[in-house]
Amino acid sequence: MAKTKLEELNTNIYDFKNADNYDYKIEKGLSKEIVEEISKQKNEPSWVLDIRLKALDAYNKLEMPTWGPNLDELNMNDIATYVKPKAKIESNWNDVPEDIKNTFDKLGIPKAEREYLAGVGAQYDSEVVYHSIKDELTKQGVIYTDFDSAIKEYPDLVKEYFTKCVPIFEHKFIALHYAVFSGGSFVYVPKGVKLEMPLQSYFRLNSPESGQFEHTLIIVDEGASLHFIEGCSAPKYNKVNLHAGCVELFVKDNAYLRYSTIENWSKNMMNLNTKKAILETNAKVDWISGSFGSHISMLYPMSILKGDNSSTEYTGISFAGKGQNLDTGFKVVHIGKNTSSVVSSRSISKNGGIATYRSLVRILPNATNSKCSVSCDGLMLDDISRSDTIPVNDVQNNQVSFSHEAKIGKISEKSIFYLMSRGLSEEDAKALIVRGFASPVSKQLPMEYAVEMNRLINLELEGCIG
Repeated sequence: MAKTKLEELNTNIYDFKNADNYDYKIEKGLSKEIVEEISKQKNEPSWVLDIRLKALDAYNKLEMPTWGPNLDELNMNDIATYVKPKAKIESNWNDVPEDIKNTFDKLGIPKAEREYLAGVGAQYDSEVVYHSIKDELTKQGVIYTDFDSAIKEYPDLVKEYFTKCVPIFEHKFIALHYAVFSGGSFVYVPKGVKLEMPLQSYFRLNSPESGQFEHTLIIVDEGASLHFIEGCSAPKYNKVNLHAGCVELFVKDNAYLRYSTIENWSKNMMNLNTKKAILETNAKVDWISGSFGSHISMLYPMSILKGDNSSTEYTGISFAGKGQNLDTGFKVVHIGKNTSSVVSSRSISKNGGIATYRSLVRILPNATNSKCSVSCDGLMLDDISRSDTIPVNDVQNNQVSFSHEAKIGKISEKSIFYLMSRGLSEEDAKALIVRGFASPVSKQLPMEYAVEMNRLINLELEGCIG
């Protein structure tokens, strides 16, 4: 019996769609009038509109990237940058409109909240439709709300940090983001408060030929700790959709942040997200990243080790199948003394998919006694797929411990033979090896999310090994 190809399966729980039933959808394209209309729709203060217009000007001046995947398929004249669903933000799940509620029910969001989350935000297209936080956290001074509400309720705090980690002129698509951003999350964890349970924001893009541009701003104050989880998905359409969100993370002295992302965008999505963290003295940030789906991804989280003794770890995996070009990696800049970074990246490619690891490690002259270890492994499941590593290592002082290794290859025939000698079929043996290859990421996640990531891997492997 012929094996069923992945494209023929209807088992992906993420690939369902609702009718494009919105309250308001802005005209396609990008102009001053469109940017002003978005700000008007959101009833924003004038200082926010000023940022938007400054960003629009930057977008028009900045050049498209000349490296990485080809972005010629992206035409902003075909993209609606703001889609307002027929829903307002709710704190009671039962009050969310039925069609939207059913979407997130299928994705397991309310169940997750009840069982192992301290708070949840759920965004549908351009607006957050649900937000909640446990009462005991509010009593400790923790702020967790949608970013649009934070602008109005905590303007001084937002002004202090907004655009300060990721500046408007950083690149063309962050300028685009600041011009049309909508939704996202705002988190403030006060000094000394340590959250035992994670917070999560989930982003669902439903409307075709549209973009999602949420902004996440997190401040973890001195001695505090937080685990923040980000989930993303979208149904598949025949036309290009765009995701260009932004994440700004500020981690103060002796604070800790774990930022976990499991992305499963549809195969028509261009994922051009930007994420960056600034770490003060003795601060630590752990990045956990699983990248699935997307037609094209350009995603490189970044840690700036500003303070002495600050540290960061990145553990990521990407899975590129037919028609996918996933260009992912990590960037770290060592500024403070005695700083350390550990980077571990793994990629899998199949059915002609392209997986590229692209990184930057920069250790500045005053960052003495710094340590850095980089490891990137690529696994190709056939002869038509591709895996590349493109590291840039810039070490500017000689009081540094630095190591880098890269390995690209296919599944070991010896390993397959060994497992088959223990009773596994060839297909099961290969699948077991792939899951083991991905385990450094899954074991860093809470159990429920590890199970979810393994489910995504299983869907990608279905009918494609052998």
